Amino acid sequence: MVGGVCSVIIVGLTGLVLGLIFNHFLPLLLKLGVAPKGSFGWPLLGETLSFLKPHSSNSLGSFLQDHCSRYGKVFKSHLFFSPTIVSCDQELNYFILQNEDKLFQCSYPKPIHGVLGDSSMLVVVGDTHRRLRNLALTLVGTTKSNPNYLNDIERTITRTLDSWQDNQQIIFCEEARKFSFHVIVKQVLGLTPDDPQTAKILEDFLTFMKGLISIPLYIPGTAYARAVKARTRIASTVKAIVDERIGNGEVSNKQGDFLQILLSANTLSDNEKLSFVLDSLLGGYETTSLLMAMAVQFLGQSPAAMAQLKTEHENIRRDKGEGEHLNWEDYKKMEFTQNVINEALRCGNVVKFVHRKAIKDVRFKEYSIPSGWKVLPVFSAVHLDPFLHGNALQFHPWRWEGVQTHSQTSKKFTPFGGGPRFCPGSELAKVEIAFFLHHLVLRYRWRPEGVDQAMAYPYVEFQRGLPLRLYQIS
Repeated sequence: MVGGVCSVIIVGLTGLVLGLIFNHFLPLLLKLGVAPKGSFGWPLLGETLSFLKPHSSNSLGSFLQDHCSRYGKVFKSHLFFSPTIVSCDQELNYFILQNEDKLFQCSYPKPIHGVLGDSSMLVVVGDTHRRLRNLALTLVGTTKSNPNYLNDIERTITRTLDSWQDNQQIIFCEEARKFSFHVIVKQVLGLTPDDPQTAKILEDFLTFMKGLISIPLYIPGTAYARAVKARTRIASTVKAIVDERIGNGEVSNKQGDFLQILLSANTLSDNEKLSFVLDSLLGGYETTSLLMAMAVQFLGQSPAAMAQLKTEHENIRRDKGEGEHLNWEDYKKMEFTQNVINEALRCGNVVKFVHRKAIKDVRFKEYSIPSGWKVLPVFSAVHLDPFLHGNALQFHPWRWEGVQTHSQTSKKFTPFGGGPRFCPGSELAKVEIAFFLHHLVLRYRWRPEGVDQAMAYPYVEFQRGLPLRLYQIS
């Protein structure tokens, strides 16, 4: 009996290993003559570890530098247990993004599904993604210029900056995360920083984020396993808040309210609505706060940019009454601020690449991409290409003067992706950061405490959390 069980286990493991080996070597034999040049690396792991080797976010990293110099801007590899085409070419990247669900499809690794959930807008495809995206566009359209939303941002900014008055030093990334979380949780769930549910969700959200970027092993006690459980707790808390608001009649009485629009979306299942809330919290929390930190770091290294930014905001404030809130018209006047944000996006590369796969055999110029292969358009390679951006490694906001940067039509600047999966909340993030910078430069000066560097793991994180020395402006 024992021997039979052992035999079954051995046969199963042998089949698994052989399957992985065939998955690695078979693509070398099939269609080898038409795929781009490259290397598949080690059996099973391929070149994944080298690809994921940490490097500063405003650089390509040794893997891409080496492979691009050896094979060109488009090459084959074996990454994330799949034969892969890596693109550092702006034309091919644009082609991939614009042909979503036609020739290519979103294809994130399965462990990402385990943390985000199978109904997350980041991982769903086809009609489900279109329904979720249409809802997101509706919500963004009703929110971005809404005075109540803009006033909530400013109140949260004031509260944050007031809390720094007695501090000579802060860890900016921690402060930026708390700020952006308080903004998004107020917008999505109507919670203030003082509500007990806010602290509970934030605690679980921190656990959730650590697991999202951890080794995907579902073993009790691992960061990944804790993240899956944290997502369940967040979902339970969110559902309780929604049920309470419905029971109190708070949702149906607020036209244009986030939850009112979400709950009235009859095309979505309850699980999809819940995932949509979690996606909104994730998008408004991590990427916004990280971009804010990038902008603050780069400004601290560029006195000329800091001086021009401050002048712009002094002029805007001069036209406002005492205590008068900023509005959408003020935001549209923040032209140099937009240049600063765009340059922080280009240099900082909050999102290095995205996961796609070919759903048909694809021919693009001289490149052939076999059906079923993973495809990775690398945005950072285009953003840091010296042939597309002069002095590409230099933070130079003036390069954006007079330049149209709408990422859905741009080929050399795609910080929010492009095509049907272009980030619907990108404008909300820019408004939030622009308003924050407005108040920050008028109330504080700062300098870095020691050396810190944003690293791509490939997720981006400051090694020391960006410690800053603060000086209040009288």
